[in-house]
Amino acid sequence: MNTVFLGLGTNLGNREENLEKALSRIKETIGPVIGSSSIYETEPWRFETEEQFFNMVVKVNTGLRPAVLMEEILNIESFLGRTRSINRYTSRMIDIDILLYDQKVINDQQLKIPHPRMHERRFVLEPMCEIAWEEIHPVFGKSFATLLEECKDESKIGKIK
Repeated sequence: MNTVFLGLGTNLGNREENLEKALSRIKETIGPVIGSSSIYETEPWRFETEEQFFNMVVKVNTGLRPAVLMEEILNIESFLGRTRSINRYTSRMIDIDILLYDQKVINDQQLKIPHPRMHERRFVLEPMCEIAWEEIHPVFGKSFATLLEECKDESKIGKIK
């Protein structure tokens, strides 16, 4: 089994229900969730919208290879109503990012692991530190607690559940 950390986010519709549905599908198609952060309400990152996000991080055991894992994530997002647009930063029903896959580093056209911008995002680092503060980033060689301390993102974030 492989250990993966996934970042989940939503800012449309019933945000809590969107996360619950995503978690249910993750358990069904990817593997058991063995750790879960609180849900955080966060500001949109790099775009303007009235709708705040709900974000969380989950730790999952999976037997899926990285490319197959990505396919399953895209299937879950589509099933839950995600529509992709040319604009990278936009409101969405659900967004699921692969943050870490064991300590692997993958950098190809279709898939980049660890997530290339997670160290810049407080909405990823705070929930990540809640469940894996001591985990070491495989590229930077620093703990997530250290990355959070060094993060320059000043977005507002608050634990809601």
